[in-house]
Amino acid sequence: MEGIIIGVVTFFLIGIFHPLVIKGEYYFGKKINKYFALFGLIFVGISIYVNSLIPSIFAGVIACCCFWSIGEVNEQEKRVLKGWFKENPKRKEYYENLRKNKNFDK
Repeated sequence: MEGIIIGVVTFFLIGIFHPLVIKGEYYFGKKINKYFALFGLIFVGISIYVNSLIPSIFAGVIACCCFWSIGEVNEQEKRVLKGWFKENPKRKEYYENLRKNKNFDK
């Protein structure tokens, strides 16, 4: 039974982090990566500190989701530049500078 619970919660957490990456890149850009790293380290510590197996596993999964999200924010920026996701109009100059300095195919 524990395996099914862990699988469902892991699936749920991955589903939560997907929109966090999209919204995080939209509002904060790559600056959000430092928060994903910080919370990833915090949850690694929690996973190590907690003696109970299931909560320790969940903390480890959250940590891995945070660390994975760092790379996904970078990929999300590329998806935005390709036009697959909306640009934040308040960060228009930022995206224009990226397009000038990098080659992103549409």
